[in-house]
Amino acid sequence: MSRHPRPEARLATLAPAALRQSFVKLDPRSLSRNPVIFTTAVVAGLTTVLALPALATDLSRGLTALHISAWLWIAVLFANFAEALAEGRGRARADSLRASRSETPVKLLASAEAAPASATLVPSAGLRKGQILLVEAGDLIPADAEVIRGVASVDESAITGESAPVIRESGGDRSSVTGGTRIVSDSLVLRVTADPGRSFLDRMIALVEGAERKKTPNEIALNILLAGLTLIFLIVVVTLEPFARFSGATIPVVFLAALFVTLIPTTIGGLLSAIGIAGMDRLVKANVIAKSGRAVEAAGDVDTLLLDKTGTITFGNRMADRFVPAEGVSLRELADRAMLASLADETPEGKSIVELARAQGATAVPEGQAVAFSAQTRLSGVDLGEVALRKGAVDAVLRHTGRVPDARVAAEVEAIARSGGTPLLVSEGNRILGAIHLKDVVKPGVRARFADLRRMGIRTVMITGDNPLTAAAIAAEAGVDDFLAEATPEMKLDYIRREQAQGRMVAMCGDGSNDAPALAQADVGVAMNSGTPAAKEAANLIDLDSDPTKLIEVVMVGKELLISRGALTTFSVANDVAKYFAILPAMFVAAYPGLQALNIMRLASPESAILSAVIFNALVIVALIPLALRGVGYAPASAAALLRRNLTIYGLGGLVVPFVGIKIIDMGLVALGLA
Repeated sequence: MSRHPRPEARLATLAPAALRQSFVKLDPRSLSRNPVIFTTAVVAGLTTVLALPALATDLSRGLTALHISAWLWIAVLFANFAEALAEGRGRARADSLRASRSETPVKLLASAEAAPASATLVPSAGLRKGQILLVEAGDLIPADAEVIRGVASVDESAITGESAPVIRESGGDRSSVTGGTRIVSDSLVLRVTADPGRSFLDRMIALVEGAERKKTPNEIALNILLAGLTLIFLIVVVTLEPFARFSGATIPVVFLAALFVTLIPTTIGGLLSAIGIAGMDRLVKANVIAKSGRAVEAAGDVDTLLLDKTGTITFGNRMADRFVPAEGVSLRELADRAMLASLADETPEGKSIVELARAQGATAVPEGQAVAFSAQTRLSGVDLGEVALRKGAVDAVLRHTGRVPDARVAAEVEAIARSGGTPLLVSEGNRILGAIHLKDVVKPGVRARFADLRRMGIRTVMITGDNPLTAAAIAAEAGVDDFLAEATPEMKLDYIRREQAQGRMVAMCGDGSNDAPALAQADVGVAMNSGTPAAKEAANLIDLDSDPTKLIEVVMVGKELLISRGALTTFSVANDVAKYFAILPAMFVAAYPGLQALNIMRLASPESAILSAVIFNALVIVALIPLALRGVGYAPASAAALLRRNLTIYGLGGLVVPFVGIKIIDMGLVALGLA
């Protein structure tokens, strides 16, 4: 696993740029995305304009207005800073896709007949239609192309979702290769067939750029609440002026404007970004890199989870699952012979056969003349003197031996193929020793974790490029609720859009380039760290452990964020109500002496009451950052229980804290001679 910088180091790196962005975001077009902070900025600008002429006519009142303006701007800049810091965790998906494409070096040949040794390394970004390339075992095919020489086994799982490698050779209908696939064995000489901008990866980029993430229901509800409260308090403050005139009192416009800001829910408005950062940092501890706080919050509301099969639910390569010996052959003998025949096979499938044989107790040591696996023969093995020991595809072994397997092995071969697996045969001379079952191996613990997700109300859907038979077998073994077989990138995208159109929140786990559009469209896109660059760039979460069930941790953190946001929203609303009843008596006590009974804090003056409230309004945001970053722990409970908890702890706290805080600030202002 690659090393990643500590969250603190990343925050320290992002902070200078975020500080600059705090001022850049004073642009009204940027501020308008957060109605509460935009309103605060408008009021801050208004009080600044009113404070300057007041300095010439009434120095004391002008300084008070200037102090009010300064604290309002501090609140706005802090909110901007938190938002800029959160945005620093994101990235430009399409640009990164293009960057990842340009970083792939390719071997360019002068002509189709040129020797491999004459190849020159060039970046794939400069490839043009008609150019000749050499790709060898382990190389990534950089562009859509046609095979003009050679035969090789190609892993197309990142593009098609099929886990079994396929044979690609010149001529016929198997000569086309797709950019983003990988050579497993042998080598190919290719001719590029796609013009710039028309390759598979370019199509992925276009789909990613066209994908959009909608706001979560909680975000929409919170925005409505904040806008509604802002409008209510605007009406309240506007009506105070005629009421004051009727009472014979005078309230400066600066005071009314400042009162308005202290009453609207600036606390939760300024902390929303901090809550998102908290979720991303907590996911780091679970080895998940989050690029968007919004995605983490959306995870708390996920209804449907789509998982790509290959590399997500399964290990990605078909692996040996069991040996099936022929009549008269012991399991140990078959394991020994299969191991010897696979030692020269460097493919993942060959290595898995060796591992399975060792697990069965095989102790064979290399001997004889090794025969490496070839995509052309589809065989590997070893020559032990006059005896040829071979392992490979069924038809290849049958041609090699000239024999047919016994009834038991033949029945097992048919059953393996019917279940969606891949049967191989092992032979010694012209005798067939038995079969090997290659299958997609489901990652350990997946079934139990999917059961946990089901209990949390999340429906799991496996998406794969495999045929329906294979998909059904893997889906049953993994324990998913549903599956979509023979899925193309467009089908995955359409499936997610249909789910979202029905009001469901969708999470997508994937690891291939063909998953990139779906990962970008999903409300929560989780890419496996073992996946392709395209998948990781399209997603907004990356699991460094490549464990699809990690979504449970993501969901838990998402629910913690939702609860934290609810708690802080409760505190913010209660806070605003308390400030209203704490400040108003001090402002009108001169006109209505009877209000002195309600002025329980005995604030020094109306000026001190307003300034203290503005300062408290800014400082309370800073004071609540630790709670926003730490979050409120999640424990399964009913909505009614959560509401009672919020009202008891954060509602009551929000009512009490302003009275205490404003009084302390008022005493400080008096002591400093500022009020």
